[in-house]
Amino acid sequence: QLQLVESGGGLVQPGGSLRLSCATSKATLNYYAIGWFRQAPGKEREGVSCISPSGGSTNYADSVKGRFTISRDNAEKMVYLQMNNLKPDDTAVYYCAAGPCTRATVGEKTSVTMDYWGTGTTVTVSA
Repeated sequence: QLQLVESGGGLVQPGGSLRLSCATSKATLNYYAIGWFRQAPGKEREGVSCISPSGGSTNYADSVKGRFTISRDNAEKMVYLQMNNLKPDDTAVYYCAAGPCTRATVGEKTSVTMDYWGTGTTVTVSA
């Protein structure tokens, strides 16, 4: 069982930045690809970004390309999502999850099944 815990959410003005963190106690984090997902009220869950176990491969949804950056530190057992130039449409609960990282993992109609999920952190972008 892999336990994932998100943090870093909050209220930010449009154009602002936040960095989300995904922590795990599992020593073998480097075995897992990790994805960030989000779900806004009344909307389906969207795959935002994902990163391969080594960090050498990443994928992004078109809606966040150029604004969000995913990274990981396997020694610290952490995965990050740096979010810049935030927009009100980015308002959602953000989740990290362990599972496959492919182009199918990201986007509005992701069909990839993730194996483990965190409980989420809320991001609100509002003036």
